[in-house]
Amino acid sequence: MVQSVLSSLTLGYRPLWNQARRLAGVQLYLHEEPGVQADVAHLLRILRETWSTQSPPVLLSPQSRQVLCDLLENASKGSPWIEVRGDWLQDSAIYDLVRQAHARGLMLVWRGPLSDVPDAQAAHWFASSLLHLPPEGASGMQNQTALALQQAAQAAHAPAKLQALKQAARPAPTLPPLQLLGGQMYEGLDSLALTDLCLDSFHAGAIAGWPVADTLHAQRHHAALPSRDTVLALMRAVDAEQSIEAFEQILGEDPILAYRFMLYTNSAALGLRGNVDSLRRGLVMLGYGTLQRWLSDQLPHACTEPSLVPVRTAIRLRASLTERLIEAGISHDLQREVYLLGLLSQLDQLLGEPLPTALRRIPVSERVFDAAVTRTGPYAPALLMAIALESDDPAPIRQLREEHAFEIEDVNRILLRMLSELQVQPSPAA
Repeated sequence: MVQSVLSSLTLGYRPLWNQARRLAGVQLYLHEEPGVQADVAHLLRILRETWSTQSPPVLLSPQSRQVLCDLLENASKGSPWIEVRGDWLQDSAIYDLVRQAHARGLMLVWRGPLSDVPDAQAAHWFASSLLHLPPEGASGMQNQTALALQQAAQAAHAPAKLQALKQAARPAPTLPPLQLLGGQMYEGLDSLALTDLCLDSFHAGAIAGWPVADTLHAQRHHAALPSRDTVLALMRAVDAEQSIEAFEQILGEDPILAYRFMLYTNSAALGLRGNVDSLRRGLVMLGYGTLQRWLSDQLPHACTEPSLVPVRTAIRLRASLTERLIEAGISHDLQREVYLLGLLSQLDQLLGEPLPTALRRIPVSERVFDAAVTRTGPYAPALLMAIALESDDPAPIRQLREEHAFEIEDVNRILLRMLSELQVQPSPAA
């Protein structure tokens, strides 16, 4: 039997975000398994067969020179975009392959630090670039979280520390400040303000990853609120008398709305009989009229902050992967329980309180609680794998496969299927 290429690669992913703070595409990390040469032509065929016209654009991110060379040799016009690391262009063989690939119409993306963009001769081979921003930032704005800048300012006022800072600063050579380039993609962003500058003033093609910590820090004085878009979508679904399944899907897109719903359906004031331990059970017991009235109460104060959209979307992607990675053959109810685990597993970050405290307010199962809080129990491996797949580091993925008997091909197929089923929303009109 011919070995599938999905048994020869360890895959990972990172979302790409557009100016509307919505999904613009996905970066797909490609790690070759030790001692195995992957059939990259087969991978390209799988992507062609799996992706639809509604699927998000893909940026292939080879993590070895061999995989990059194979992509450049085998990809044809219309293939996904291919990332080329800037320092790898020093390799004359890769340099020639890049030039030839550009001539064949491939869409190539240069990846490297903003301080080291390619020269004019090489730059025209690339349709875009993925530029890494250092801590000192660019265009007059530092690439550090607001909390880090605040702590640095406080430290600078301490006399001993101030003297130490002056001593450390003396030998540093004066470098010209970096300037952002318009229309490019950026990564390594820790500062939300710098992210906003890239997207809104320099019209960045995409942001790879998102400054989650700085985004949540900026919201720390505000109550965690559900998304206005999700509340409205669910209200429209109720008005249209859609199915309970449709309600559950929409409700499960927002962790705060789902959490508030479970708090409400289990409240003494509502008086429903028994514990409501799932979104579906709550929807069935509540009824259309009561649900619509509750949603109407949520709407006036619902969240419209754009910077939180990538945070919520990334949580939803993790929940979807967690559900798909659980052992095949379990019931639909248990699958939805696993989805709920992924959806609620980061409540501590959203609410600004310990996760055990938040989860004890609602009747989640012991399986969900253990996996979310202590990373133990039957659901923990699926959650841990979903988290590991969000990184460009293959080591945790390989360790989880070994410890919990995940099949490499199964994990890769699940990831590709999930990504292919995502839809890129057009930017709303200004």
